[in-house]
Amino acid sequence: MHDLLFANANALEIADFLRHSQSLNLNPQEFQQCLEKGKYEPEIRKDLADGQRSGVRGTPTFLIGVMEQDPSKIKALKRIRGAQPFSAFKEVLDSLLTLQK
Repeated sequence: MHDLLFANANALEIADFLRHSQSLNLNPQEFQQCLEKGKYEPEIRKDLADGQRSGVRGTPTFLIGVMEQDPSKIKALKRIRGAQPFSAFKEVLDSLLTLQK
């Protein structure tokens, strides 16, 4: 499904999701019920809100940082926006590793 959604980024209506589910041989009734129940909607909304609070404005965005005392939290020190080459990640990671020494 992931690949279909990205390949058809302008087709994100419920009818499109149902069509994609059929092309993947998913049970259409179960898939539609899952959509209607909104089982994952709260988690998706939370992820969106977390991203917005962190300054994420598009995908992909990578937040790179260090873990705080609470292991479920990370202090983002650097942000990489967009599809970037390995060298961009290496530069950011090397700069953070230098700070840790």
